[in-house]
Amino acid sequence: MPQTCREAVLAAFERLERRNDRESFNLFEVVQEVMAQNGAFAESTIRTHVTSVMCAQAPKNHGTVYSDLDRVA
Repeated sequence: MPQTCREAVLAAFERLERRNDRESFNLFEVVQEVMAQNGAFAESTIRTHVTSVMCAQAPKNHGTVYSDLDRVA
């Protein structure tokens, strides 16, 4: 079953948290982690998911949004 971009981002966060022993990551780190594990998504798609579709503090500009991530800076 194909993985969605949201699923790929959440999996990337899990890997980053385990590897780095922290819970906050910048956008570049997340994009690089997703792209290293899953080449199915364009960088712009990953960025849009992290900064808008999945971000609790982002304006609701998409038909489906999630509050998976909190912007910390």
